Amino acid sequence: MTIAHRFGHVALMGPPNAGKSTLLNHVLGQKLAIVSPKPQTTRNAISGILTTEQAQVVFLDTPGVHRMAGRMNRLLLQAAWGALHQADAVVLILDAQLYTGKAHLFDREICPLSDPVRRSGLPVFIAVNKVDMVRPKPKLLPLLGKIGQAFPGAEIFPISAATGDGVDLLLAEVTKVLPEGPAQYPEDQLSTASLRFLAAETIREKLFLELEQELPYNTLVEIETWEEPEPVDGKAGAMRIAAAIHVARASHKGMVIGKGGQMLKKIGTLARIELEVLMERPVQLELWVRVREDWTEDPGFLSEMGLGE
Repeated sequence: MTIAHRFGHVALMGPPNAGKSTLLNHVLGQKLAIVSPKPQTTRNAISGILTTEQAQVVFLDTPGVHRMAGRMNRLLLQAAWGALHQADAVVLILDAQLYTGKAHLFDREICPLSDPVRRSGLPVFIAVNKVDMVRPKPKLLPLLGKIGQAFPGAEIFPISAATGDGVDLLLAEVTKVLPEGPAQYPEDQLSTASLRFLAAETIREKLFLELEQELPYNTLVEIETWEEPEPVDGKAGAMRIAAAIHVARASHKGMVIGKGGQMLKKIGTLARIELEVLMERPVQLELWVRVREDWTEDPGFLSEMGLGE
């Protein structure tokens, strides 16, 4: 019997720092979405494409669902919930380590998600992530019971996005509910995002990893120069990428540059190494820091930069 091929979109949703981007990167077998220990790193709904013989699944990695104030945060929240309108199924990712340790946060952060997810009418799968961090394992049982009460009818999967435990079973069950249909993208395409976007995200990830406290949330990366020279004697020439790092305060500029320019140099080196793997060719990377006062509250600039879309 021939198994019908399936194609569809799956929204990856959940609170900040639940592991959505880690799960997406594991499923694809390649780093696509940026990952940081800091919450609320993802700003756009990034699409990752998994192609197998049986199906093509487009995963939407959304910004974390949160209640933080500010214009930019409202746009991020709109982007997260807007992904449901494109999806055929939703995977809600929860941090098992957090909610077994602080059960009161489940009622505050997760229970309010129940009604909006249910109203979507989509098949719902709950990925209880980071179970490898929970000791002893019986501590999971009360949490699994609360999840079942908050999301009746949803299938629950204990997983570890970091190690891959339980991910294959989750993926197999999610694929079963997708509509029948042919693949819509070439089998070697991993994302609908452009390389320019992925380059900016790579630089922004290094800002999150290297800068302290809240500063990374007030930075934005804009690619200004993108030059791809023609191959010479069959060898790819070095790409030239120049990017502006926008900061919201004049005092932030010096923090990003660092003493003697060392911080900016370190960020640039780390980003260049990763970009050369992504582009599969040498990369010349130039970074600049520019002050744009209160850009996170500037609707015109946010729209221009594509935030919240």
